[in-house]
Amino acid sequence: MSTVNPFAQGPAWHTGTLVGFDLETTGVDTTTDRVVTAAVVHVAPNGEVVRSREWLVDAGVRIPDAASAVHGVSTDRVRAHGMPSGLAIPEIIGELERAWCAGLPVVIFNAPYDLTLLDAEAVRSGVPRLSTRPWWPSAWVVDPLVIDRGMDRYRKGKRTLGATAEHYRVDARDAHSALGDAVAAATLARAIAAEHDLLRTADALTLHSAQVVWHHDWAVHLQAHLRSKGKSEAVIDRAWPLRVPVVGRHRAPETEAPPARVGRHRVPEPTAGEQARVTRAA
Repeated sequence: MSTVNPFAQGPAWHTGTLVGFDLETTGVDTTTDRVVTAAVVHVAPNGEVVRSREWLVDAGVRIPDAASAVHGVSTDRVRAHGMPSGLAIPEIIGELERAWCAGLPVVIFNAPYDLTLLDAEAVRSGVPRLSTRPWWPSAWVVDPLVIDRGMDRYRKGKRTLGATAEHYRVDARDAHSALGDAVAAATLARAIAAEHDLLRTADALTLHSAQVVWHHDWAVHLQAHLRSKGKSEAVIDRAWPLRVPVVGRHRAPETEAPPARVGRHRVPEPTAGEQARVTRAA
């Protein structure tokens, strides 16, 4: 049996700067809700934040009281001090683009939420979607939620950013602020790597590809479980790190026939065994 670690293909993903990214929004629907605040932070290996950018965004809509209660940002505040979303969204994407083009991994806790919502906002702002940009195939994403599920699948309890950070003994300050959560996500990613030899030696490409499979496996099993409990129409999106973008009730422009695979981000097709499990569960 070979003793070569298949994850150790190049420089370990966590040994250089990590870029944390987070959004605070008007709600949890990636198709209709809007960005309220955003943060992109560069975190050095010693934990020091060496660069950060924040945005307060005015999408021209009222922020529900329930959302304001979580992140502390009111409608009056964004109307008085926020940047119009049509200007802020291209800036946010541009900051991520610079990180990815520099070969830096971007850490996003629950990446499909933030990236899909950002993608929908790009459509509203009249700028190209993420998956259509030339740098997207080499956009390395690190998702601590997906990694934690993949490495510790049967652990009981919540897997929110706060709960996961507590489990890995990470001090997650300023919870539910975009800046605080972006820093916490990057710090958490390194803490998870320190717990697992397999992760500690992985390069960015290998880790990214592994997360595609881990998320797919989690989604297939969760969907089968929900259907076995009587929720026959339950569908768990298997795409990671970006779902097919939808705006409102209509697909975003130029996505009527989206490609099934986009570079490394392709979603594995279910195996015959997975299909059989889902069929039985239904």
